[in-house]
Amino acid sequence: MKRVGRATRGTTAPNRLRRVDRWIAARGLPAGALVVDLGFGAHPVTTVELYRRLCAVRPDVRVVGLEIDASRVEFAAATAAEPPALTFARGGFELGGLRPALVRAMNVLRQYEESEVDGAWAAMVGALAPGGAVVEGTCDEPGRLASWICLDAEGPRSLTLAARLSTLDGPAVFAERLPKRLIHHNVPGHPVHDLLRALGAGWAAAAPYATFGVRQRWIHTIESIRTAGWPVLDTPARWRLGEVTVAWSAVS
Repeated sequence: MKRVGRATRGTTAPNRLRRVDRWIAARGLPAGALVVDLGFGAHPVTTVELYRRLCAVRPDVRVVGLEIDASRVEFAAATAAEPPALTFARGGFELGGLRPALVRAMNVLRQYEESEVDGAWAAMVGALAPGGAVVEGTCDEPGRLASWICLDAEGPRSLTLAARLSTLDGPAVFAERLPKRLIHHNVPGHPVHDLLRALGAGWAAAAPYATFGVRQRWIHTIESIRTAGWPVLDTPARWRLGEVTVAWSAVS
């Protein structure tokens, strides 16, 4: 396990992780929280964006971008650091000896085998501060689609799917952006496949609401799966943003 860096190539598109950052900010952080952005890649732009979004709601937050590639760390430190609040260092799944309240690891495990996920999760969770959490998942390059798992010392807690509603054709598109732990299980007989099918059926049934805009269609889609018994954890206020969060037990 020495790869760590983000799986995408080239310059990272601005705002591609906006959806997960918005979710993390709404989740809340303790006073003076240390947050790690693991595997920021060739360019530190998403780490800088994470810091900006979090300090808007928690001014005393500290963010550290971690990479195992020394040249990437040197470049980020020279061009983007704002010490002591925003810094960069070498580190992998062991988190460089830090004890953060939260770790964001997006588009990192996509390049690993599924058999390596549990070890990576255990290493990250084992390095957390008490009560800390890891947010691990993936998104597409433009930031239109994202999914992530939130886990802590007790294990995975939830799965979130998030989309830019203005470009959403339907819930089936999430299949290609599921986290590594789930992407190979989107086949009949597996719970995550059932979830996407339920979302698809709800989306089709909510077609009349498209007259009032895609946001209304999405809201009624999520309401339909919640009514059908899926353990939806968030509220319509989050649905309006193009999100839905379900308990991990529903897809594990």
